[in-house]
Amino acid sequence: MTELQASRLRPRGSNHVGMRQFNERVVLQAIRLHGALPKAEIARLTHLTPQTVQLIIGRLEGDGLVVKQAPVRGKVGQPSVPMALNPDGAFSIGIKIGRRGMDMLLVDFTGQVRERLVRAYAFPDPRSLFDEIADGLAELRGRLGPERARVLHGVGVAAPLSLGGWESLLGVSAEAARAWALIDIRARVAALTELPVVFVKDTAAACVAELVAGRGRSMRSYLYIFVDTFIGGGLVLDSHLRGGVSGNAGAVGSLALGANDGSGLPRQLLSLASLFDLEARWREAGLAEQAWLDERALSEPWLPITEAWLRDACPGIALAVHTAACLLDLEGVIIDGSFGRGLLAALLRELTVALDGYSWEGVARPEVLPGTIGSDARAMGGALLPLYANFAPDRDLFLKLEP
Repeated sequence: MTELQASRLRPRGSNHVGMRQFNERVVLQAIRLHGALPKAEIARLTHLTPQTVQLIIGRLEGDGLVVKQAPVRGKVGQPSVPMALNPDGAFSIGIKIGRRGMDMLLVDFTGQVRERLVRAYAFPDPRSLFDEIADGLAELRGRLGPERARVLHGVGVAAPLSLGGWESLLGVSAEAARAWALIDIRARVAALTELPVVFVKDTAAACVAELVAGRGRSMRSYLYIFVDTFIGGGLVLDSHLRGGVSGNAGAVGSLALGANDGSGLPRQLLSLASLFDLEARWREAGLAEQAWLDERALSEPWLPITEAWLRDACPGIALAVHTAACLLDLEGVIIDGSFGRGLLAALLRELTVALDGYSWEGVARPEVLPGTIGSDARAMGGALLPLYANFAPDRDLFLKLEP
């Protein structure tokens, strides 16, 4: 990590008497961002006095939020004792409600997935889905046991803002799609538990996961693109997720592919750069539709169809990247998806070719990087929201609207 990157990630505390909780959160954030640290290094990073850090670490250790690691002996002086986050110090649950499946993750204080529940379906039916969520919440809580369940801090729900939208593309009946139109997903889940519940757009939740546990730790401003049943995205500016007026900033799937020339509405990016389109092509050829999960997508007989899809999809994604770079002057673009890592790498190669076809005169071409989380990103991002609301210095780290 460069010194510039380190300075971006350096939380600063205060020695003022009314700042106890804030300073505790600053110390926890320093350990989360930099890994296990001795007290002297925590003081240096946070600009708190060594005496203040000593008191804070004592309180956090007493609360079960940090643990001592084995002493590290240096060249001179006494060995230092690194302090690390206690994985069992806090837990949260993340729920991803998708158009083709639901994931429920139990995540610990370090952001690691401890338990997982998965449910596949052709399209979610609200008449049964919330009963399944209630069962899943009870099961995950039971797996924690009574002691650890006391430090279960909340539930984060990630779902598309228009879960019933584009039914014609998905081949879903209008009745099934309309069933979601008047449903308040957050309120329905909140009625199932006494825990606090927060809702966020699914691709924005994936962006949160990358912001906290991936490349976002060293990149301040980027467009995030996630390829799933539909392609979508999120936007991070100055290390904050920007939701916009309606929480839908970064909605690259709705990007028009060209101007309206009077012959009809131009196609949207999601119509050709989404996995539902790749699945349809494989299905028409009589091939298994879930090959994007593994290396079959890049093997015969799927490979020629995959390559054709990439050639069709990547120019549209390149248009989204170029447009965003012109409007926002981004450091980079992070692309991830629910598909296998081999297919992600192939998409990035084809996207590089497509981006080479644009003029970058007058605008900085952003670096395009693969995401690091993968399919878990949406549910993990949902789970991280309650943890950060309770333990991060900036409670609104991921939910700030435009200033």
